Formats: sequence, C-alpha cells, structure tokens
Amino acid sequence: MPIPRAHGLLVFAALLAWPAVAQPTCESLAGLRLAHASVTAATTVAATASIPAHCAVQATARPTGDSEIKFELWLPVSGWNGKYEQVGNGGWAGTVPVGSLAGPLRRGFAAAGTDDGHSGGTAEWAIGHPEKLTDFGYRAVHETRQQSAAIIQAFYARETSHNYFVGCSDGGREALMEAQRFGDDFDGIIAGAPANNWTHLLAGFLWNERALLDDPASMIPPAKLPAIQKAAVAQCDALDGVKDGLIEDPRACHFDPGPIRCKGAETDECLTAAQVTALRKIYAGPKNARTGAQIFPGYSPGVEGAPDTWAAWIIPGAKGSPQQFGFANSFYLQAVYEGLKTDFHALNFDTDVAYADEKAGPLLNSTNPDLRTFRAHGGKLIQYHGWGDAAIAPQNSIDYYEMVQGFMTKYPNGRGSVDDFYRLFMIPGMGHCGGGIGPNGVGDIAGALELWVEKGVAPEQFVGTGKSVSEPGKALTRPICAYPKVARYKGSGDINDAANFVCAVK
Repeated sequence: MPIPRAHGLLVFAALLAWPAVAQPTCESLAGLRLAHASVTAATTVAATASIPAHCAVQATARPTGDSEIKFELWLPVSGWNGKYEQVGNGGWAGTVPVGSLAGPLRRGFAAAGTDDGHSGGTAEWAIGHPEKLTDFGYRAVHETRQQSAAIIQAFYARETSHNYFVGCSDGGREALMEAQRFGDDFDGIIAGAPANNWTHLLAGFLWNERALLDDPASMIPPAKLPAIQKAAVAQCDALDGVKDGLIEDPRACHFDPGPIRCKGAETDECLTAAQVTALRKIYAGPKNARTGAQIFPGYSPGVEGAPDTWAAWIIPGAKGSPQQFGFANSFYLQAVYEGLKTDFHALNFDTDVAYADEKAGPLLNSTNPDLRTFRAHGGKLIQYHGWGDAAIAPQNSIDYYEMVQGFMTKYPNGRGSVDDFYRLFMIPGMGHCGGGIGPNGVGDIAGALELWVEKGVAPEQFVGTGKSVSEPGKALTRPICAYPKVARYKGSGDINDAANFVCAVK
C-alpha cells in the first residue's frame, strides 16, 4: 500500500542519506538523517521471556523552534509482519509509553509511541509555550507517524503494508484526531473512551470539583459510594429484562438519590441534603448557568462503589484529591490561563469555558465529525467506552458517534450509515479503559480491527468476560453489541452465559 505523499517525502529524504547496501544494522540507524528530527540512540535489545528481540530506536523531532517531541520505535529483529502500530498516551502524556509497545511487538509489528512533546504529568509545560500545546494537541502523534515511516523504510528497505493506531483516554482523543486531521495516516484506528471534547471534559471535572468543594457540607465520603450504587441498581437493574446487578444501558435509568436522604442521624447508608444536591449535579453534568446549555454529559449510575471508579476519579478520599481535580486545575490554571488565575473556585461555566474553547479547543478537541478523508482512504475505526467510566462520561462517545452519523450520511456514497467504516461498542460495567464490574474483558479488539481492515470482516459483537455481579465468584460472559444494539436476554437459561442473549435494537 503506498504511503501518503508527506510520508513519502520523509522516506525519500532518509533514503538519500542512506548508502545502497544491505539492510543496515540497528546501531547504524543512529547515523540516519531525518527531516527536522534526529535519532539519539539505536540499540539491539536481546529477547526476554516476554519481549522479542528488537531494535529500539529513540529519536527527537523538532518541527518548530520550541518543539522537542521524543518518540521511540521498536523494530522486530526478525519476523516482522510488515505492519506498524502506534500507541496512544494517557492524561497529559509527558513520557513515551514504552510499556505499551511490547504487545504489538509480540504480534510482529513495528511499534512506536511519543511523549507528545513535553515532560511531566501536569500542564505546567504549556505556560509560555504555545507550540508545545500544539504538539500535545495533534502534531506529536502525526510527527511520530511520519518519522517512524522513514526509519522503517530505511531499516527494512520496504514500506509498511498496513498501519494502525491504538489508544484510550487521551490516546482515544489522539486516535480521533488522527482520523479527523490526517485521515490517510492509518488504515485502522481503535479509540477507547476518547477524551476528544477536551475543553468541555475538563469543564466537567471542574464542575464536579466545585459541586463537592464549594460547600464543605457537600463532600460525599467514599464509604457512602456502595450505598449509592446499591440504590441505583435497585431502581434500574431490571429495566433491561434481567436482574443481574448490571445496568445494561444506563440511559434508561433516571436515578434520583433523593430517596436515600438521611431521615435521622447521618450514616454511610444515607446522604445529607447537601450531598444529595452535589450528587445530582454530578449525574446531570455541567451546564452554562446563563444559557442553560449542556457543556458535557454527566456520569452514569450503577458503578459508584466499584473499585477504581468514583473513588479514584470523582470523590476525595484517604489518598487525597481524585484525578479529576488535578486535571481540571492543571488545564484551566496552567494551560488556559498560564498562571494568571490561581483559584479554581472563581472559574465559571460561561466565559471561562468559552475562553478555553477559543484558546485551546482548536488544538486539543477532536470533535470534527467530518471523516470523509479517512473513509475514502479505506480506514476502519472501532470505538469503545465503558458505561462505568468515572473519568470520561460515556454518553460523550455516543454523542460523537451520532454527530458523525449525521454528518457522514450527507455524503453516503450509496450507503445510508457509517457502519461500513465506524463501529461503537458500549460496555456495561466497564470503568475507564478497563476495570469496573461485569463483562469488562472484551477480548481481541486489535485482532478484530485487523480482520476488518485486511479481510473486510466487520465486527458485529464481542464476547465480554468477567465475574457475575449477582452471583459473586461465578464466571460471566455477555455479548458486547455494536451500537445502537444492546444485549437482550432471550428469556431462559443462565443469565451469566452470553449464549442466552441476543444483540438487538431497543
């Protein structure tokens, strides 16, 4: 498959700097000349029990005077399958995700990842460095793709046959950014729980922080989360036709915590009036007080007390502030206002969000529904999101999918939907990029994407695996259906067996 023209120019430049001899050694790649990039190290790494032998190439790209994009590319020493996989980041990035390179390497891929152009886990690096914000937003991932193509061509003396991108959270944002801005970079993309509406997502984080901290009486102790989950499940569990401790589609659940308000002394089994108000705000999501417009979706009920969900992301506890608070303050006080504002209590959901949209939205938000270039390139996109995600409200994935559906059906090329290139899977109980409860193990999504790209076999469903919620300790399997379908119980048989469910539109 020919590589795009921009990639070809970099490859051509690399080949001009490379003598016409046999395949170079790994170490000799240190002398490879690249456009606005340099290889800083190239080392042969011996095989271990878990990682095949490979050539580890470390490089730095400097497309602008204030850019320093570090990336690492692992090249199989033998058995290369001819393919390339690039992995995404999480949070603010700040390090090369080398731990994610082992998986694709074991499958025979050349694999790469980047630090997104900076070091550190907050946005302090963005103060006074607009080019670095652009690098984080989209340039670092694209630059890594281009430079890796040149290095691969120089090392193997041939082009890749197929190119893939896999990311979750910020990596999901990066995945959708690639599909939108650089539609011919990748043939297949996996976007997990994408933080693609970055400015509004972080407004949602700020909303939750304000809901819980503006009034000290609003704080919800982590010890109350199991009671909240129990009440939500009791109200909504049976709406999907089976009582199994899971809410298959929380959009049908209009849970209100008012009934668990304390009638007498406060205990871990009830909420005070201020806590009820705060919880309602978290479920509702942020709104503009002046216009009433919804800024970002609220969070779904049914997993509040599950491990690594609300206690990790939303509710302060013994370990200090949850992750949402740190991201909210870092984004607004550092990336947006660059230290000129220091009090998150003083930020509002009208002008401050509008300013964030104006300044950072064009760089960080991957919300453009126009995927025509990606579709025309033959690209395939699988997106997934856990209904138990306490980091990125899961409704956001449905909102984006339906935006794309609405836009792309104006250009159907004889097709009436986006199913020919884009599938979304909503996973009951799954937390942020994994974890949570229920059928949160979804199997080989990467393999399914390869099958779709290379053989034309589109994924209709996955089989989720996990532990039963209603029968602790028992194994659970459940169909994970392509949206808008959901798993429906056939009416008989073991409710923990996927064979007794069918994917159907509600």
